[in-house]
Amino acid sequence: MYPRVLTIQDISCVGQCSTTVALPILSACGAETCVLPTVLLSTHTGGFGKPAAVRFDAQLSGIWRHWQENGITFDAILVGYLGSPAAVETAVQIMDNLLAPGGIAIVDPAMADHGKLYSGFDDAYARQIGQLCRRADIILPNVTEAAILSGQPCADNEQDEYRLLKNLNHRCAVLTGADFSDGQTGVILGEGERFRAYRHRRVGGGCHGTGDIFAAAFTGALVRGKDAFDAARIGADFTCRCIENTVSSPAHWYGVKFEPVLPELMAMLA
Repeated sequence: MYPRVLTIQDISCVGQCSTTVALPILSACGAETCVLPTVLLSTHTGGFGKPAAVRFDAQLSGIWRHWQENGITFDAILVGYLGSPAAVETAVQIMDNLLAPGGIAIVDPAMADHGKLYSGFDDAYARQIGQLCRRADIILPNVTEAAILSGQPCADNEQDEYRLLKNLNHRCAVLTGADFSDGQTGVILGEGERFRAYRHRRVGGGCHGTGDIFAAAFTGALVRGKDAFDAARIGADFTCRCIENTVSSPAHWYGVKFEPVLPELMAMLA
């Protein structure tokens, strides 16, 4: 099988996140990777100041309809940071119309962290993301996003993470950035009433783009035939290795050095 994957998210030209990590990671996993950028940013928004931005809201409908006219479909769709109501609606339309039979739709809500929504987003946008998540086969929220999607308070340092997953009431959700005891972090997979956790040691104090790296590696593993738990394990292990490869380089504060670790991801999938 040679799967075709579409990723829908922004392009941050500098900063190792969103499309600039999803494209090489999915390609390394052996997928034909297609992209739909929702907005072009000069850098990501974490530490560079306000980026220059070009929005593609007016072009998005024409792009996916052109694909539809040509009979183009996708075996998997990975949705990341969207940034506008028009982009969310485009993601819905593509999931409804261009997902191949038996295909899988994965949504990283990408709207909040550290107990609050990202700058520029409001409750109406969060509700729209919630509707998108209900259409997805698998969602990949962090603790803050899971709280917002389930209508819980966003004090992420006080959450019962298993209760969060249960309240999400989603057929398959992977909670990222779960906080375990003894200096461990990891992910928790919730499938109905069944919960499985994968733990690994905490490395560093947090890096930009790690959620995007996890989402891409997770999706790549899925389309290579792994089940959701094994895909989550591979995504977590790869993300951890990327952080380990970066923590000794303080000048590289804006992202992680994932490129040298891609051969390890390929070996994990072999």
